[in-house]
Amino acid sequence: MNDTVLDALRPGAVIGIVGGGQLGRMLSIAAANLGFRTHIYCPDADSPAFDVAYQHTVAAYDDYEALLRFVASVDVVTYEFENVPHRAAQVIANERPLFPDAEALATTQDRYTEKSFLRDLGIPLADFARVDSIADLEEAVATLGRPSVLKTRRFGYDGKGQVMIRTETDLTQAFQSLLQQPSVLEAFVPFEREVSVVAARSRGGQFAAFDVTENRHENHVLRTSTVPANLSASASKEALAIARKVADALNYVGVIGVEMFVVKDGGKDRILVNELAPRVHNSGHWTQDCAVTSQFEQHIRAIAGWPLGSPARLGRAEMTNLLGEEALDWRKIAAEPGAHLHLYGKAQVKRGRKMGHVNRLKPD
Repeated sequence: MNDTVLDALRPGAVIGIVGGGQLGRMLSIAAANLGFRTHIYCPDADSPAFDVAYQHTVAAYDDYEALLRFVASVDVVTYEFENVPHRAAQVIANERPLFPDAEALATTQDRYTEKSFLRDLGIPLADFARVDSIADLEEAVATLGRPSVLKTRRFGYDGKGQVMIRTETDLTQAFQSLLQQPSVLEAFVPFEREVSVVAARSRGGQFAAFDVTENRHENHVLRTSTVPANLSASASKEALAIARKVADALNYVGVIGVEMFVVKDGGKDRILVNELAPRVHNSGHWTQDCAVTSQFEQHIRAIAGWPLGSPARLGRAEMTNLLGEEALDWRKIAAEPGAHLHLYGKAQVKRGRKMGHVNRLKPD
């Protein structure tokens, strides 16, 4: 069903979104601004996206009867997180257009498959090795050295599902800490900074990328995203070219986030790809208030078969994630001139939980 040669959706059509978190919420708002309705499918009854959707379904991802009812009520389907079970994606794709498609999803939700795809495409990235056993890990560490990073192949995010392999690390304990799940060992990258490219590709192959964004993490969680990135013109051009090469190779439809490391090589900036995210991306939240078209509108445009909007930046921008109780300072932030506050409507405040973000725009 994922034929990219499809008529553009007319306003009033229903867009199905799998996943009910803050990304689904902001996608739903963007869809409504273009005249679409949304139907959110998520097993969590307290999903923040439900508050802004035309319709929602609370059901498990392996409840295929509920999934088929959901699919029958919509015109196209997308998702807000990459861990949609492959069987569920197949059930959807057999009945309705699914963007990004099931193949792109399968490639990006497994770290080994993703890194192999990037390597075969000639994209620069850190050396890596497949780890399925203690013996594999010992062999991989002997090849890639210490320090290195052991990551589960699936379901890791915000630092979860990974462990540093240092000089003193016991390999058996490290592998057991990941419950001996199929994993990947990555060579350690002594990067100067972390950047990302958030870009979109339409059904017809039109490509539009936002400016390269510089990202700062704390405890493995994104803290701030700043544009323009402190990056040479040649490295920025390379980063954008990599994002386009990846999107074209996947025949991708929608917004994609490409996370990258910047390393110094002979005094020059060099780009290494870290990970792909087949969805709208936290580092692209600044586009809501600081770009002509937000990443959320761009994604809706792409999957609906509309022309992509302009990704032009309106000025210098910084996005700051609001974690846990920081969101309780909403009154102070709302009073700040030039601050654009976005709260996710999550009922429970938890330490380190992403509760919202604030965008600040300054003239170039």
